[in-house]
This record gives sequence, C-alpha cells and structure tokens, in this order.
Amino acid sequence: MTAEPMSQRTTVRRGASHAEYGRAELLAILRAGPVAHVGVNTSDGPLVLPMAYGVTTEVMYLHGALANSLLKAGTGGVCATVTLLDGLVIAKTSFNNTMNYRSVVVRGTPRLVTDEAERLVALRVITNHIVANWEHLRPPSESELRATRIIALPLDEMSAKVRTGPPVNDDVDADAPHWCGEIPLVSAWAAPVTAPDAGAPVPSSIAAMGRNATKH
Repeated sequence: MTAEPMSQRTTVRRGASHAEYGRAELLAILRAGPVAHVGVNTSDGPLVLPMAYGVTTEVMYLHGALANSLLKAGTGGVCATVTLLDGLVIAKTSFNNTMNYRSVVVRGTPRLVTDEAERLVALRVITNHIVANWEHLRPPSESELRATRIIALPLDEMSAKVRTGPPVNDDVDADAPHWCGEIPLVSAWAAPVTAPDAGAPVPSSIAAMGRNATKH
C-alpha cells in the first residue's frame, strides 16, 4: 500500500493489504482500461452501465447521447469502476481461489461540459484513449456535437485494489497432492479488417494495435 487515502469513502477496508492510493499508479490503471462501469442513482433505482471513457491527469470524461438518462442522473453523483483482469489464481482449495487484478474506483460529482473548446478536447481524449485515431477521422459536425452530452468526473476521490502473485494456501494444505498456481490472462487486438468503403489505408496507430499483445 502506498500514499494515503484521498477521502474517507475511498478508503479500502476489505482486503486493505491490496489497497493502492498512489496517484501515478491509479492513473496508469485508468489509462490501461478500455471500459468503465458507471453507476448512479436514478428515479427508477440504481443503474450501472459500461461506458467508453477518457482521462486526463485531473478528470475522467464520459459521453453519450443528449437523452442519456445515466449522464443526466450522473450530475448528482457518480461511481465509476475500471477493472483489469490479469489472471486466475488457483489454490489447493476452492476457498482460497482468487484472481490477479487491478481495479480503480472513482467517486464524485461530475460537471456538465458546456465549453465548446473543452467539449472537443474531451471527445479527442475519449477517442484516443482506445486508439490514437482522432487525427485520422472526420471532425464531428455541429449537429453531432449538439446531440452529445459530456460530463467530467474529477479524479479527486479514487482508490485501487491490486493483487499479484501466486496463491496463498493454508498450512493444512501445504503437502496436499493438488496443483496450484496462476493462469495469466493475455489479450491482444487482431489485425484490423478494412471496411469495403474505406477511403484511406490503415493508419499506423491502428496497424500497431494488431502487432502488440497486451496483458490485461
């Protein structure tokens, strides 16, 4: 465990030995994740949805249709979670089975992004978070921008839990004749498949994705 909790409500209590509070470490996890699960309270009850996102050193940007009920409700408070599964950890008893993972929880009250310059910055950040391709795309039209809602969730309250390493077996299982160990999870983007109406060759940033396996 490093650094100090950012707030009382982002202090890790269960599994505190796996807690991580270092800002650089938390940002690294957020930058590595492709999807955030975003939760809010709505008039119909709690709602959690997976969403694309982008981060700067200060905020997490989320976007969706203007009528997006989650983003509307989110201006009253949001909890966003990003989890990277790195592998399965198999012990000598199922009670001690676990996973190796990196997971960040961000809590806070986002603001609606209305400044036109920041809206373009936010969309570029979200797009390039997945693949640095913004510069190869047609810029969004005025009607597309009007139909898009963007919120900025400050990264002032966040914490992580991280587990790495082999299984921990009870003393009673030390000499038990059962296999134990780790099953790493490695994911990789396949080679891009060009659409029939593509008007340009594959950009280098996308082509590179098919050559780089990434541990998630």
